[in-house]
Amino acid sequence: MREGGRILARIMEDLKKAVRPGIKTKELERLAQSLVFKYKARCSFLGYEGYPACLCVSVNDEIVHYPPSDRVLKEGDIVSLDFGVLWKGFHTDMALTLPVGSVAPEARRLVKVCKKALRMSLRNVRPGKTIGDISNAIQRYVEDQGFNVVRELCGHGIGRELHEDPQILNYGKRGKGPELKPGMTICIEPMITAGDYRIKKSERGPGYRTLDGSLSAHFEHTIAITKSGPWLLTNPNLF
Repeated sequence: MREGGRILARIMEDLKKAVRPGIKTKELERLAQSLVFKYKARCSFLGYEGYPACLCVSVNDEIVHYPPSDRVLKEGDIVSLDFGVLWKGFHTDMALTLPVGSVAPEARRLVKVCKKALRMSLRNVRPGKTIGDISNAIQRYVEDQGFNVVRELCGHGIGRELHEDPQILNYGKRGKGPELKPGMTICIEPMITAGDYRIKKSERGPGYRTLDGSLSAHFEHTIAITKSGPWLLTNPNLF
């Protein structure tokens, strides 16, 4: 999983560089597919529960699971990229939200808060802590900053399967849920909104968006729990 995480992190770096005003989201999909082929890996999402692509590209009020299309990214958008790779029988999963060109200050702050919420949660990723400790850390920080956490979608365990137990909510109470143990591999993924936390299903396809049309941001990393603390498999140098 460490090897797969490094591959995924490198692919995401190349995808980040490609995000700009005027690019179609399906062009990012073509790039993702070519990079997976380059590294001799496989896409985790393609065909998963019928999903039609390798990459999820969610824009503005779209939260997760939007397939690439002819949609053109515009100056001022924020875009979330969610991507997973299968390497030697194990999955890794990663997501991030990026500004497209120059964006409004509040949009930039939303992205910054979401990224920091993941970092804040890592203080609770060590043996003896619980899933609820992670969830509570995310919720408290996000809400203290004036934003909301999505409650109907969550992080998850990961390994030989893309989605495994336990579920990792972005809200909750300290001390609740399964205890963290060395050797566990999980995906922590704060999904936050600038407005109401309620969501709705896309009219077309598998995506979810905010109910009130407010902006949403999403960050995710695959993390191994060790005796000495968290090991960020998908980008060990990010934090």
